Amino acid sequence: MIRKEEVYKIGLFNKPHGIHGELSFTFTDDIFDRADCDYLICQLDGIFVPFFIEEYRFRSDSTALIKLEGIDTTERARMFTNVEVYFPARFVEEATPGDLSWDFFVGFRMEDVQHGALGEIVDVDTTTVNTLFVVEKDGEELLVPAQEAFIVGVDQEQKLVTVDLPEGLLSLDEVEEV
Repeated sequence: MIRKEEVYKIGLFNKPHGIHGELSFTFTDDIFDRADCDYLICQLDGIFVPFFIEEYRFRSDSTALIKLEGIDTTERARMFTNVEVYFPARFVEEATPGDLSWDFFVGFRMEDVQHGALGEIVDVDTTTVNTLFVVEKDGEELLVPAQEAFIVGVDQEQKLVTVDLPEGLLSLDEVEEV
């Protein structure tokens, strides 16, 4: 059985493409093209299920058409519409932070070298020009810039990101309005 902590979300299947079971796939990470893994994982009815990739081709830098083994008709492909797609984390263990999408780090704990534990990364906010980690600690949200320059270490086994944030960045939340 595949557990949530063994995978990370890389995208979403959209609608079927054509009549032979191809799926339109919007991805946030093209790791499926760079890592030595021939399957993707879909979450169906709350269970993580692997599906082998028969073939794929890119349509843009964020979309691809994917043909999964055993999915040969439009009707079969329709059951994957709006299904989240995950990738097994064990195939990226040797990767560096720059090789991974920021979504890979959801579920990791974050520590700062000066301030200690900051909390757990629960989401990645890409709605602004600068990508932000959404870190939750004691019910509060902290927004931390997702910048390689701030990351000093990643322990994938312990699911820990160590950062060295600029002085004053964490205290911005504590400034009271006058």
